Amino acid sequence: MGLFSKPEVVILKDSCDSKEYLQKLQDLRNAVPNSSDAAGRIDKEIAVTEAGIFGEDSVLFELKNSGMNLVVIRDLFIQTTDGRSAQIDFFVITPYANVIIECKNLFGNIEINNKGDFIRAFEYKGRRYKEGIYSPITQNERHLEVYKDCWESNKGFVTKLIAGRYFADYNKAVVVMANPKTVVNDKFAKKEVKQQVIRGDQLIKYLKSLKSDVGLSMKSMREAGERVLAMNIQERTDYFKKFEELAAEVKVDAKASETAKEVPKSVPSDNSLVCPRCGGRLVLRTAKKGDNAGNQFYGCSNFPKCRYIQNI
Repeated sequence: MGLFSKPEVVILKDSCDSKEYLQKLQDLRNAVPNSSDAAGRIDKEIAVTEAGIFGEDSVLFELKNSGMNLVVIRDLFIQTTDGRSAQIDFFVITPYANVIIECKNLFGNIEINNKGDFIRAFEYKGRRYKEGIYSPITQNERHLEVYKDCWESNKGFVTKLIAGRYFADYNKAVVVMANPKTVVNDKFAKKEVKQQVIRGDQLIKYLKSLKSDVGLSMKSMREAGERVLAMNIQERTDYFKKFEELAAEVKVDAKASETAKEVPKSVPSDNSLVCPRCGGRLVLRTAKKGDNAGNQFYGCSNFPKCRYIQNI
């Protein structure tokens, strides 16, 4: 950076599919009576989606006002040649390292124990709950591994051999707790875990701490960002499938009064259609193979990230 040059933040991609998904949810909600069982499920999904968007917007605000040279890509979706994929909330290029950011806007307090487990405690409708959630650190590690494989697939043998050895030095992953009201208790967490979970107001301090002797110019950072953005897959099916499943449930609810006698007593109520492991929505599915072929069960909508199931 020159003596009198001002820091520049370049946003190569600011759009995210979750905003389009939210609009579809709101349109669907307007078509559903308030008394419908589906109304509650749609309201919950809207609340979760709005919280996620708000958290990402808060992180983007911090990045734009960082006072640093940064290149930012929001909502990056990449996929390896063998079909493994990663949806990355933010891919940030600093002069000294690339940073993959997983943004979490969770309500309630988060405890991280000495095993690295994430436990959330919260209050809902006058009742207190305590549940384990899917580790965002594990999620980020997978994102980093997918990016590494995508990066290596675009490099020659010599580059992979030499630069690959230093991949971990120049590519980091961090979880940002974007909700300012969330209390993170990591007293018993291991040091390497604590270093990977920060609050939103600590993000810029973390990025500045990555400083080393030699940094990239803004031109080189922008070129690197363009190469990463070229990996992005525009046509996605994750949110579309999620919406279609929810819309299908609404149609089922419309006929609920006609089929009430056929509903098993063991089917969970609306209040329990939430994954106790990661907080995602439970979706009714039918086993296609194995000893339980033909049987119905509730599976987490975040599969394969979360493999929780609840048998009926």
